Amino acid sequence: MFAGIELIAVVKANAYGAGAPAFARELDGGGADRFAVVWVAEGTALRAAGVTRPILVLGHSFPEDAPEAVRAGLTLTCHSLELGEALSREAVAQDRPVAVHVKVDTGLHRFGLPIDAAVELATALRSLPGIEVEGLTTHMANADEEDDSFAETQHALFAEAVARLPWIPYRHTANSATALRREPLRYDAVRVGLALHGVLPPNTPGPELRPVLALRARLGRVADVAPGEGVSYGLTWRAAQPSRVGLVPVGYADGWRRNLGNTGSVLLNGHRCPMVGRVCMDQFLVDVTGVAGAAEGSLVTLLGRDGADRITADDVASQAGTISWDILSSLQARLPRLYARGGLVESIA
Repeated sequence: MFAGIELIAVVKANAYGAGAPAFARELDGGGADRFAVVWVAEGTALRAAGVTRPILVLGHSFPEDAPEAVRAGLTLTCHSLELGEALSREAVAQDRPVAVHVKVDTGLHRFGLPIDAAVELATALRSLPGIEVEGLTTHMANADEEDDSFAETQHALFAEAVARLPWIPYRHTANSATALRREPLRYDAVRVGLALHGVLPPNTPGPELRPVLALRARLGRVADVAPGEGVSYGLTWRAAQPSRVGLVPVGYADGWRRNLGNTGSVLLNGHRCPMVGRVCMDQFLVDVTGVAGAAEGSLVTLLGRDGADRITADDVASQAGTISWDILSSLQARLPRLYARGGLVESIA
């Protein structure tokens, strides 16, 4: 992605809805240098799926996570000496050295340690048997805001930590937006999540990307609705004329937002069809009046392209009052995932 800089592929939250095992396996041999998740369980699931490259756990871990983490060869973000000592004991017991990263809180105040505490912890971890303090990291607070100038304040603090811990060889600070907007913050590696999935963060210039994920369903039913009749719970939409509505078997239990009712839209046979009535747990309705060929089994696009039109995660996020990360990562596991190459489905999960 950037010459001489490692790519850490962020595949947390089931690879932003794409399905982490298959997505990571593809990247394991296709350009990613490392992977990043948030919880130990996500890391062990990748190992079970056959991922062999280093896996960094970005989030909080407990000392009792140490046996499993060491066994799976995971790299934890270590926030306490207690966790470090638990990892050290397991590294010695399993005869398997373990790498850790230390996170500096430079202003996000979410996870990590103030600079003095981070330096103190890194120095203490360095003396523990079986422990390699491999990495130093932080996270930007407003990377995708129009004004991301607070990154300069954060960078100054991180640069101080780097200067005080020159023996730590691997530094990383940049997510997708920071990697694309602020070259000095790329350091040794960039943590790319959203952009890796073909979506640029807001306010972020970059190459034209092609989303890797589309969401489609088949109509389960098409029915006539007379003028004045309502549909779905609460009858919040009523037909103003003789209408036809199609049933889309995707609902809020699948991650399709309830507040998209009477607001969102889908694509059907090249037409944009409005969602009507409330989104239910397992399904919602769309107005297919006048769409030639709309029938049970017709293919509907919720995310993706149909003919000349396209619905993006940003489009849906705008309608739902949220962000594209939220839309993608909310897609639930019960949605079947079809993995295609060159237009041909290779596997289904």
